Amino acid sequence: MTTTPAKDTAHATAALALGDDALVLSHRLGEWAGHAPVLEEEVALANIALDLLGQARVLLSMVGDEDELAYLREERAFRNLQLVEQPNGDFAHTIARQLFFSAHQYLLYGELAAGDGPFAPLAGKAVKETAYHRDHAEQWTLRLGDGTDESRARMQRAVDALWRYTGEMFQPVEGLDVDGSGLETAWLAWVSEVLRRATLTVPDGPRTGAWAAGAGRQGLHTEPFGRMLAEMQHLHRSHPGATW
Repeated sequence: MTTTPAKDTAHATAALALGDDALVLSHRLGEWAGHAPVLEEEVALANIALDLLGQARVLLSMVGDEDELAYLREERAFRNLQLVEQPNGDFAHTIARQLFFSAHQYLLYGELAAGDGPFAPLAGKAVKETAYHRDHAEQWTLRLGDGTDESRARMQRAVDALWRYTGEMFQPVEGLDVDGSGLETAWLAWVSEVLRRATLTVPDGPRTGAWAAGAGRQGLHTEPFGRMLAEMQHLHRSHPGATW
């Protein structure tokens, strides 16, 4: 895919936000390598991580040097959602995080692909990838939620824990010309139906407002993000200027 540089500051801001989302979640999913519950999930999670990494490379290249942006920025310079930086936890926690984010990403890229803006070429390809990501998370949500008492309890705890991070996904981002309210309505309807089919309860906790989480777009991140970033950037920072 040919990378088209962002033509203005607004589009660069949007590219950085979306690129950071994909980069950080890709790294989180990559942490499952060697630890997934079954061999098939080693492959599935790795494939999703690689899809996201590919998206991140295109988006960050619209802003500047992708390697410098990934490995040399400080924590406060990242603009990713707080949702994607949350630790993997148990497998149910990872699936809940993926369900919430992939449903959002699928709707967002679908709208961007239908337009003629600078993100349309990427979105046209990425929406096909995110359709698989969303389906994978949906199937596991149904399997865990409607499974044993233990799997259902773990899935419900994960959904409840991450719910407060979801409102940030629909806050306005400079350079993204999308209907945030419409996307949120569609997201909430789809996610609620999946949770219902999985015999899970839709949380009634806040998703927006003073008691909700979400300031990643402003460079404010949760404590686990700093540890993740140090690990992600360690090799590059240990050998500055190295080539392979």
